[in-house]
Amino acid sequence: MEVLGKEKLIVRDLYKNFDGKDVLKTISFTVQEGEFLSVLGPSGCGKTTLLRILIGLEQQTSGTIFMDGEDISHLKPSERGMGIIFQNYALFPNMSVLENVEYALKLRADKKEKSREFALQTLEAIGMHDQIKKRPSQLSGGQQQRVAIARTLALNPKIILLDEPISALDVSMREVMKKELKDIQKRFNSTMIFITHEQEEAFYLSDRIMVMSEGNIEQIDTPQNIYHHPANQYIRDFVNAHLDGKLESLCKCTGKQVYGK
Repeated sequence: MEVLGKEKLIVRDLYKNFDGKDVLKTISFTVQEGEFLSVLGPSGCGKTTLLRILIGLEQQTSGTIFMDGEDISHLKPSERGMGIIFQNYALFPNMSVLENVEYALKLRADKKEKSREFALQTLEAIGMHDQIKKRPSQLSGGQQQRVAIARTLALNPKIILLDEPISALDVSMREVMKKELKDIQKRFNSTMIFITHEQEEAFYLSDRIMVMSEGNIEQIDTPQNIYHHPANQYIRDFVNAHLDGKLESLCKCTGKQVYGK
């Protein structure tokens, strides 16, 4: 087994072809322990395919994925040590908040005996301990997202993948959940890969952003460097078209100085 360095995740020469179309064009990148990396790009850029390959729901045509130095490229999803939060949260409607979080733990042999204890601890940590008896239909969209996050955090995954989890919320709730998601990530020191087409979400949440287009990585860098030092004309046009005039309020929230015009 090949052993690599201290990076949490290393993706090397990942390539995916669907019916003769190159969806991912031999991309490589790394993710550090405790990093929040956003994968940003328009529909059809390959970001969702990348997420599905990382979690093991799709098989790459070629390339290698390393987690903590171990090659996980051909492991089953349950063997990869990753958690995923989908856009629709995938909560069981007939279960309470506590039961939803506890259910995933009961499927894990190493956590089964203390599943209720782990579930209660995690729900308390994210401020949902007073809602444990409610069903998903009795919760707001933001509360449902917190339950989905708690269910994933309780399993203590090595990496959490997020598939546009706040895009379905209304604008005001989206702002609240961006702040809460970043706070949770910092408190738990979680390594997160966040899939989005929303630039403001990526700039607010990320330590680094990976901008994709047509199966390629156009640039992977900090939000500041992507804005101030775009790698090419695509990045320059892409960022300016969406963020000009919006960054001042964004920076007041994040403390990141990413504008200078």
